[in-house]
Amino acid sequence: FLDHGLRSKGQTPYGIQTPDEEETQMKRKNHFPKGWNEARVRQVLEHYEDQTEEEAVAEDEAAFTKRDQTVMVVPKVLVPKITRLVARESSAR
Repeated sequence: FLDHGLRSKGQTPYGIQTPDEEETQMKRKNHFPKGWNEARVRQVLEHYEDQTEEEAVAEDEAAFTKRDQTVMVVPKVLVPKITRLVARESSAR
């Protein structure tokens, strides 16, 4: 067969990556927001992956009944500004 330079996913020009090389490469790419780490991400994922549909619906409905919060539809372009405003107000308290 001719070698056209095509590689399978996960292969480098020098062969397939070892698990150690792959893990090292993945670790370099993981950046978490302030206050977050891998353990917290795993905990949140586990919560939602283990949740039944009924539990998910109940959680969503509970979010709409909180008297000190509201839900709004806003243009996506405003979300970063709103997020910064909420963070600034929260840190001022």
